[in-house]
Formats: sequence, C-alpha cells, structure tokens
Amino acid sequence: MQADLLLVASLLRRGRNLDHFSSALSLVAVVFGLSPLLGAPGSLALALLCALLLIAGLAEKYWALRVALDAELFQHLAAAEEQLETQTQALDQALQRLGLQAGEQGGRPWISRGQGALGLLRKQVLCLLLQAVIVLLGIFIVLA
Repeated sequence: MQADLLLVASLLRRGRNLDHFSSALSLVAVVFGLSPLLGAPGSLALALLCALLLIAGLAEKYWALRVALDAELFQHLAAAEEQLETQTQALDQALQRLGLQAGEQGGRPWISRGQGALGLLRKQVLCLLLQAVIVLLGIFIVLA
C-alpha cells in the first residue's frame, strides 16, 4: 500500500509543473489584454481570447490547489503506513468537520481515493490544454 500512496503522491506533484506553465500562459493573456493601453491596436477577438485564457487559467489554479493538497496528504499517509487506518479515520473526520468531504465518502479504500486524486490531475491537465489551444488560436488570429 505504501508504494501505491507514494506513486500517487509523486504523480500528483507533477501538477506543480503544470501549474507553472499555466501561470506563464495566464501572463501571456494579461500582457496581450493590456497591450491596447501601450498603444497596440485593440481587437475584440483578442480581448475575448484573453478573457477565456484567464478563465481557463483560474480553473487550472483551482484544480492545481486541490491536486497539491492531495499530493501532500498522500505523501504524509505513505510515511505513516503502520497507522494508515487510524490516520485515514482522523483525516476523514477532519475533512468532514471542515466541510471538504461528504459523510458518505468517508471510509473509501485508498485505491479509490488515488483514482479520484488522479482524476483531479486530469482536470488540471485539461484546463492547461484548453489554455494552450486558446493561445494557439490567438496566435492564428494575430498572424492572419
């Protein structure tokens, strides 16, 4: 079980690199969005793409925060393998007290939790891919 938890934690930590790339793409949106203030000709299509790029970037940030939290939790629980059941119960109780987990989700097996956490990472990747597509579309519009 420890190897599974460590593997999931390691995969989830890749989300940090994705988040850095997303931040760079969001910065591109800000620069292009503010370019009319610097004298560049304004374009409604470009402004819309910048807004979409920022919205996708905010969605990616949300998933990145969730992925980072799960990465830390999986890493911590992998280190406490002998007390995994006790730690799991304590974690479920804390998550429920903070309103971060519904009561019926408690007690799930760690394989299921790992799949759920990797699903969050996939959502983060999808947001980043959406950002990349928007940037490519923007480049196409600018060059056309």
